Amino acid sequence: MKKTVQHILKNLTFWVLLAIAAGIVLGVVNPATAIEMGVLGEKFIALVKLFIYPIIFLTITLGIAAMGDLKKVGKTGGKALLYFEIVTSFALLIGVAVAWLIQPGEGVDTTRARGVSIDKYVAGAQDFSWKHFFSENVTLQVLVVAIIFGSLLGLFAGKDRILRPLSLVSKYVFKALHLVMYVAPIGAFGGMAYTVGKFGPSTLVSLAKLMGAIYLTMAIFIFGVLGAILWMYRIHIWHFLKYIRHEILIVLGTSSSEAALPSLMEKLERMGCAKPVVGLTIPAGYSFNLDGTTIYLSMACIFLAQAYHVHLSLDQVLVLIGILMVTSKGAAGVTGSGFIVLASTLQAIKTIPVDGLALLIGVDRFMSEARAITNLIGNGVATVWISNNERAFDHIAMEQAFAEKTPAADQ
Repeated sequence: MKKTVQHILKNLTFWVLLAIAAGIVLGVVNPATAIEMGVLGEKFIALVKLFIYPIIFLTITLGIAAMGDLKKVGKTGGKALLYFEIVTSFALLIGVAVAWLIQPGEGVDTTRARGVSIDKYVAGAQDFSWKHFFSENVTLQVLVVAIIFGSLLGLFAGKDRILRPLSLVSKYVFKALHLVMYVAPIGAFGGMAYTVGKFGPSTLVSLAKLMGAIYLTMAIFIFGVLGAILWMYRIHIWHFLKYIRHEILIVLGTSSSEAALPSLMEKLERMGCAKPVVGLTIPAGYSFNLDGTTIYLSMACIFLAQAYHVHLSLDQVLVLIGILMVTSKGAAGVTGSGFIVLASTLQAIKTIPVDGLALLIGVDRFMSEARAITNLIGNGVATVWISNNERAFDHIAMEQAFAEKTPAADQ
């Protein structure tokens, strides 16, 4: 019994769960204080973001330089982009289908949208362009630079003299990341306290049907589509989710999938995914494989059409799906991306009132958690699938990783 208690107390996942629960309680009991705690979540995310670009650069550079086969790098990248397009299209179709069946927008009081400003989202939609997407998306820029540098390094005869110190730097960067993860409970507490304190449980009541529909759709996608993708290689989705539970809880607490990106990359490597595949797929996936965001955008459009009694014909639904296939890919390039991309989509359709965005502002933070968790899991599954497809996956390492009672990131 004593050993069990000690094991629990040393488990970081336990403390993150406890912190999330404490944040919810504070948000309900003392909203004003809870809102002030939001800075803790912001500081934690900012701290983790310091590791994202060095880890992406080091992982890709070391992986590609060691591989030395540029044709294989291009093949892997091409497969990743094709996979992203197919799977996000599935996410889009599932979102539209569930919203069409459940009809979460029926009976919603649209008068509550009056007086709520959505100007910044509309302005952001008007300013958005693919040029800005690439110029402002630092993750993609680091990805491209690392691929070029790693490729050139792979051709250099004396590359070992450069790879050895880079490997050493990578080792210490990950060690520093492990130390930062010890303050994850503080970040999760601050993020959850702010969310509940700012918007409160009462905001969920009016749009409970939409919230329920979105969470249900995310679950269907994760256990249905992503579960089937893993099952192709005899990997159980539940085992995978259990393995990355710590990352899922961090995202739940902070509403940011970026907060768990560095540790997810490390865990995927430990699970048996090849370093170059992890380095290519995860950064690219965070720009082009946003499954959760895609589901949210499709369901939000159908919800607003139903709320404003806009009947969409089959042709209009197909046009909506086509537009979302393009606009959803730009969601990673802008701050407050979900709303801005949604605004740009509604402006392109011209049949659903853009003013309806005001209905979603109060619950968007709660839905952002579902989006971020689904994005995280989706990119993890993409990496596992592409590694297997490229015959660059170690099943023995996976079994060992799954068998660990306490993964390294939880210790």
